[in-house]
Amino acid sequence: MEGESVTLHTGVTEVQKYRLIEWMFGNSRIAEIYNLTRSSSIYDTDNDKTLKTRLKLDHQTGSLTITNTRTTDSGLYQLTLTSEETKYKSFSVTVS
Repeated sequence: MEGESVTLHTGVTEVQKYRLIEWMFGNSRIAEIYNLTRSSSIYDTDNDKTLKTRLKLDHQTGSLTITNTRTTDSGLYQLTLTSEETKYKSFSVTVS
């Protein structure tokens, strides 16, 4: 429902075993954890400059929480986990 929070879980218990954890919304990169430099970033999208302020990235699991959801947050969220092999997960979010 609009105004609530939703968490997209990675299923990861140790982010440090991944070089890169990257979140995409449509064609826009919205968040990443880059373990080689021990840094993380959250980005604006071209369509929604407020999304950045409503995203929370869990540095232990890599999970992404969207707070104060809006109908414009509906869509496909894609997760890429990169280590020796690359894993992909997709999440379909519908906010009504």
